Amino acid sequence: MYLLRIALPDQPGTLGVVASALGAAGADIVAVDVVSRAADGTAIDDFVVELPLGGRADSLVSACLAVSGVRVLWLSRYAAGGNLRHDLEAVEAMTEQPAEAERLLVRHAPVVFRADWALLVSRDRDTGRVVVPHATPAAPDLPGDEAPWLPLDRPVRLEIPAGWEDRGWRHVTAAATPLGSRHRALVIGRSGGPEILGSELARLAHLAGLSQTVLRTLGPEPDPVPDD
Repeated sequence: MYLLRIALPDQPGTLGVVASALGAAGADIVAVDVVSRAADGTAIDDFVVELPLGGRADSLVSACLAVSGVRVLWLSRYAAGGNLRHDLEAVEAMTEQPAEAERLLVRHAPVVFRADWALLVSRDRDTGRVVVPHATPAAPDLPGDEAPWLPLDRPVRLEIPAGWEDRGWRHVTAAATPLGSRHRALVIGRSGGPEILGSELARLAHLAGLSQTVLRTLGPEPDPVPDD
């Protein structure tokens, strides 16, 4: 199974031509997602494709490049296979268990964004202590229990500190968005890439916001504050 990210002319029929070319190369297309559309008439699409035993990954690149105006931006093995969950399914999971909305968001985020891991990081404003309430199994540790991107006002691509490279953060492409507070963030990471696009940052922020709406509107009532 492979993840193939391509840029192609955003014109009727082009996607079909690319799909036909991949099919002729022996690829079975499992899923196609439109990641973004640019003002210059270019679209960026993600293909999840499966090759038969003995199939060559470079045949996918050759098939795409044979279509006029198509560029291959990324090709890698895709460990999630065909078990895809998208934005709507993540929201449905959160609404079914609203008290667990943040944990479920972290769990679903890697598949929604075709990332390798996700984590929720929080910093106590009084003590400065950083904790990770939820993380997927592949998420790296935070060296020194630090989260230098906090406080965070908007979704951003993260600059990885140089000293972290030997602590599980080498060649990581990561992004974060505030989650309910400037001092809490949802972080996703990809090993090696591809780059996290602006449209993905917007979706990340949107899902984070929805998790907080679910918590406020469907979650359990907060414990009453006792009178002094």
